[in-house]
Amino acid sequence: MTYKELQFPARSLFLVTGGAGFIGSNLCEAILNLGYKVRCLDDLSTGKQENVDLFLNNPNYEFIKGDIKDFDTCMRACAGVDYVLNQAAWGSVPRSIEMPLFYSLNNIQGTLNMLEAARQNGVKKFVYASSSSVYGDEANLPKKEGVEGNLLSPYALTKRCDEEWAKQYTRHYGLDTYGMRYFNVFGRRQDPHGAYAAVLPKFIKQLLNDEQPTINGDGKQSRDFTYIENVIEANLKACMASHEVAGQAFNIAYGGREYLIDIYYTLTKALGKNIDPNFGPDRKGDIKHSNADISKAKEMLGYDPQYDFTKGLNEAIAWYRENL
Repeated sequence: MTYKELQFPARSLFLVTGGAGFIGSNLCEAILNLGYKVRCLDDLSTGKQENVDLFLNNPNYEFIKGDIKDFDTCMRACAGVDYVLNQAAWGSVPRSIEMPLFYSLNNIQGTLNMLEAARQNGVKKFVYASSSSVYGDEANLPKKEGVEGNLLSPYALTKRCDEEWAKQYTRHYGLDTYGMRYFNVFGRRQDPHGAYAAVLPKFIKQLLNDEQPTINGDGKQSRDFTYIENVIEANLKACMASHEVAGQAFNIAYGGREYLIDIYYTLTKALGKNIDPNFGPDRKGDIKHSNADISKAKEMLGYDPQYDFTKGLNEAIAWYRENL
């Protein structure tokens, strides 16, 4: 069953924090298309006003400009909500190394505020963004829940803390929490600009502009790139998961493995460009290889990703051609 076939109770209200961001705005769009109500909470620090404006004419959409670091704002946002999809966070491993205090306040205290506000407001399900970065230096592939290594960045630490706090809220307060360990999500509306832009949209933008992209390292690092549609499915199926599997985190990926240098030349071919990359130093805190075992999410959430890397990449390229 795809997420488009899921049926929630009539008049269900979803709160999407970080709903003006890449993943959050796609979740808002999918839920609205299913006919349910969406409340979006975002302080627009990394999210975009244009991603809010997309839905303002929809009577089922409500926008609150606010910060998850403020508990009163979290309480107001959770009032009357059935399902929370907590995507609000600051990403980027290198930036977290530069700003550890802010990452702790935003990604840990902010998530804790949301957990407590959800508990006090009687929210049914709390689904939140974690990250494959929690595997740290664990070298074995594929990455499997329960086999984690030493953390390599403040960002990874914040996500591990979020998972532990969520587990406590399920154990002590009965709040059904489900962690989504995202593996290199990509797709429409992912920001290609800025020093911390994700690699795929950044490469596409640069190649379309006939610029020479820089690959950090030798290009032989591998990633489990995951198209946004798979992430939408995982979040919505988690909202229907049983209480028995709450308090856990799940790998959300396709289960593939793509090498960065191969992806680069796939993009040059698809975009009709003949530009060789520049090679720069490795990024601090980055892992060399990443590949997910998704059997737990399949078994416990009914997760069944429909988009492999090639299918997702073709859709992403088409979107960026039209929108950049």
